[in-house]
Amino acid sequence: MKNNKELYKGIALMLLSAAMACVGQLLWKLAARNDSLVLVLAGLVLYGCGAVLMIIALKYGELSVLHPMMSAGYVLSLVLGAIVLDEHITPLRITGVAAIIVGLVFLSSSEGEDGA
Repeated sequence: MKNNKELYKGIALMLLSAAMACVGQLLWKLAARNDSLVLVLAGLVLYGCGAVLMIIALKYGELSVLHPMMSAGYVLSLVLGAIVLDEHITPLRITGVAAIIVGLVFLSSSEGEDGA
């Protein structure tokens, strides 16, 4: 079992990875709207850097705890979609995001429990 400092480092790296992947995908969406090769390439770079960070993050904890942190990207995509793409945030989407956040909190505090 990894110590808490290492786990939190893994969680932070995984959340940063999720953010980079999410922003990379946002750039792809903008590229599709604007036929922009520059945005496609920028999205690829961010997405690729996010993948590298994920690989590094996995050294610091259990896969079953760290990998679900990538779902933070869903939360960020909802916010970015509203701000950048003028997408609507419905009560059902807010409920879904709240469930994701609660799940992330539970997972991040569950490492090392016997889970019976």
